[in-house]
Amino acid sequence: EVQLVESGGGLVQAGGSLRLSCAASGFTFDDYAIGWFRQAPGKEREGVSCISSSDGSTYYADSVKGRFTISSDNAKNTVYLQMNSLKPEDTAVYYCAADPRGLATSNEYEYDYWGQGTQVTVSS
Repeated sequence: EVQLVESGGGLVQAGGSLRLSCAASGFTFDDYAIGWFRQAPGKEREGVSCISSSDGSTYYADSVKGRFTISSDNAKNTVYLQMNSLKPEDTAVYYCAADPRGLATSNEYEYDYWGQGTQVTVSS
C-alpha cells in the first residue's frame, strides 16, 4: 500500500522557518518524483516544488524561489521542504504527492498518490 505522510507543519511568525517532511512507503522511491503542493482557503491548489528521485532535478514555483529548498534522502524514502523567510501568503495546507513517471512537474494531475496534508500558518 502506497503511503505518504507529511509532518513538520505549524505556526510560525513571518520571517521564520519550517521544514516539512514527506515519508513515503509502498513503492520504489527511486523511480518516482515527489512534489509539494499547497492550498490556501478559497484558492486552488498550486505546485510549490518537486524533485525527481532518480536524477535529482527540481522545480520551484516563482513565489518560493530563493526561499524554499527541496531535498531527497533516498535511504530514508523521505523528501524535505525547507521553508525560510516565510510570509503570511505562504499560509496553506501543504501536501506531498508521488508521480510514478518520475518527472519533476508542477502538474498535479501527473501525481497518483497524495498525503493527508499538514497545516502551515504564518502570522504577520
